[in-house]
Amino acid sequence: MSEKNTSNSLLLFLVVPLVFFLLKELSFIFVPLISAMFISLIFFPLVRWLKSKSSPKAVNMIIVIILIAGGIKIFGELIQLSSREILSQDNKYFEEAGAKIKILIGNLEAFFGVSFLQGENLVSSIVNKENISKNLVPTFGFVSNALSMTLTMAFFIILLLADSFDTQKLLKATIFKRDFTSAKILMKVEKDLARFIVVKILISAGTGIGIGLACYLFGVSFPIFWGVFAFAINFLQMIGSVICVAVVTLFAFVDLEMSQLLVFGLVCTGIQGLFGGVLEPVFMGKTFSINVVSILIMLMLWGYIWGIPGLIMTIPITVFLKIVLEQFPKTRIISDLLSVKSD
Repeated sequence: MSEKNTSNSLLLFLVVPLVFFLLKELSFIFVPLISAMFISLIFFPLVRWLKSKSSPKAVNMIIVIILIAGGIKIFGELIQLSSREILSQDNKYFEEAGAKIKILIGNLEAFFGVSFLQGENLVSSIVNKENISKNLVPTFGFVSNALSMTLTMAFFIILLLADSFDTQKLLKATIFKRDFTSAKILMKVEKDLARFIVVKILISAGTGIGIGLACYLFGVSFPIFWGVFAFAINFLQMIGSVICVAVVTLFAFVDLEMSQLLVFGLVCTGIQGLFGGVLEPVFMGKTFSINVVSILIMLMLWGYIWGIPGLIMTIPITVFLKIVLEQFPKTRIISDLLSVKSD
C-alpha cells in the first residue's frame, strides 16, 4: 500500500507539470474552448426556456448567434467611437500635453537629481497625433489572431449550446463516477459561474459608465475612450481597478490642475470602490469566498500560461476547481486553503 501511494504521488508530480505545459502550448485551442464554456453559461437559461416552449433547436441557435453578434457589434462600435474621439483632436492638444509632461519630468529631475529627459524633442516625438494614430492601428497579425480566436470561440459556443458536447458525461468519465454526482456538481458550477459572469459584466459596465461620466464632468479628454478602457480592464480581477485609476488619473494630469487632479483621482477611486468593493461582493454573496493570496497566485499562474485571457478567466477557473476539490475528502484541504477563513 505504501509503495502504491508513493507511485501515485510520483505520477502526480510528473503529470501536473505536463498538463500545464500542454495548456500553455495548446492555448490556441484551450483559450477559446474555456472562454466558450464560460460564455455559454450565460445563454443556458435562455436555451432551456426556449426548449420548454418547444422552440426548434435551429431557431434557438439563431437567437443566440444574433445576441452574440449584437454584443460584439456594440463593443466594436464603442471601440471605433473612442478611436475617432482621439483621432479627432488637433495637434494643439498634443503639443500642450507634451509641454506639460516636459515640465513634470523637469520637476522630477530636479527632485531626484538625475536626468530622465534625453534630448529636447523626446517628449514631443512621443506625444503627437501621428505617433498615437499609428500606435492605435492594430497590426495585421493581432487582428487576424483576434478574429481567429473569436470565430473559434463562437464555434465552441454553438456546439455547447446545441448539446453537441456533453459536459456531464465528460465529468462522469474523468472526475465523478456517478450520474447524480456529476449532474449535481455541473448544476452548481453552472449556477455559480453564470452569476459571476453576469454580475462581472454589469459591474464592469457600471464602472465604465461612472469613469466616463467623471472624465466628462471634470473636462478630461477622451471620456468615451476611458469609459471603454475602464469597462475592459475591470475584467482583470483585483489588478484591473488599480490599473484603471492609476492610468486615468495619470493622463488626466494633462487637462487638470493639481487640486482638480486630486479630487478627480478620489472620485475615480470612489467609483471603483463602490462597484468593485461594495456592490460586487453584495451581488456575489459568499459563493466566491476566495482569499486574496490564492487569487494573486492564480493570477500569476494563469497569466503566465495564457496571458491576458488567463488573467480574465482566473476567478471562474479557480471557482470551478474549488467546487470540484471540495467534493473529495482528500482534496478538501486544498479547497479550504483557497477559501476565505471565517471567524
